[in-house]
Amino acid sequence: VNKYTVRQNNIPPGPTQEHNRVSGALFHCVISEGKPLKDEDVLHQLPVGTTATFYFRDLGSQISWRTVFLTECIGPLFIYLMFYFRVPFIYAPKYDFTTSKHWVVHLACLCHSFHYVKRILETLFVHRFCQGTMPLRNIFKNCLYYWCFAVWMAYYINHPLYTPPYYGEQQVKTALGIFVFCQLGSFSIHITLRNLKPPGSKTKKIPYPTKNPFTWIFALVSCPNYTYEVGSWLGFTVMTQCVPVAFFTIVGFIQMTMWAKGKHRSYLREFKEYPTLRSPILPFVL
Repeated sequence: VNKYTVRQNNIPPGPTQEHNRVSGALFHCVISEGKPLKDEDVLHQLPVGTTATFYFRDLGSQISWRTVFLTECIGPLFIYLMFYFRVPFIYAPKYDFTTSKHWVVHLACLCHSFHYVKRILETLFVHRFCQGTMPLRNIFKNCLYYWCFAVWMAYYINHPLYTPPYYGEQQVKTALGIFVFCQLGSFSIHITLRNLKPPGSKTKKIPYPTKNPFTWIFALVSCPNYTYEVGSWLGFTVMTQCVPVAFFTIVGFIQMTMWAKGKHRSYLREFKEYPTLRSPILPFVL
């Protein structure tokens, strides 16, 4: 069993299968209503008879989550910089390797690069991944999402005809404040979640606020890392006043809301004492 844990899950029969029928000395094993067995489960400790049938599902070629995260982030980082430096064949030839006259364009590049460099460093040194993997084919879908949006955003923000925000410097400074605040908050949440799980441990715990003020949002939200992520892109949207960025923020918010709701339900299911005041992603709202 352990030999194939990277590519296979042990799937006991679901509740719709004839698991109550006895065929000679063969019993069909049902564990937790057909849920996959965990890697750390010990066979002789499972509530089965002397003989049991295990069902295996081939998951196909797999790739580690760390590799997925790095690939997702490295692409947008370099794609955006190509547009920022206006490499040939993107805009008209006369604009090759020229720079924008608007300071907000340079600030936007700095913020965008900082965001993805931060995510890369967190992937390498902060996040603790379990042994789980994802299908190799999914990386193309994930990269298509991040990379294509990076092209769309970078093209318009760094375009020679780009128009600065309507309310000028005040709008940009306010948006920058939102962006920086949320980036600090995101990092604080990731550190808190890292400290919650010792190296090699798969034990889940309820995250609580710490002395760090950025973590106090845990009192109201189950997944504040998503809250801060949405806030960062909201700030970037206001800063650039660019439609592609706004669209990326909306799509990202919808996706992260789905993830947050799933994690929130998981917390409620696993911990009877889980704080009832918490919402998935937005306090008291969603």
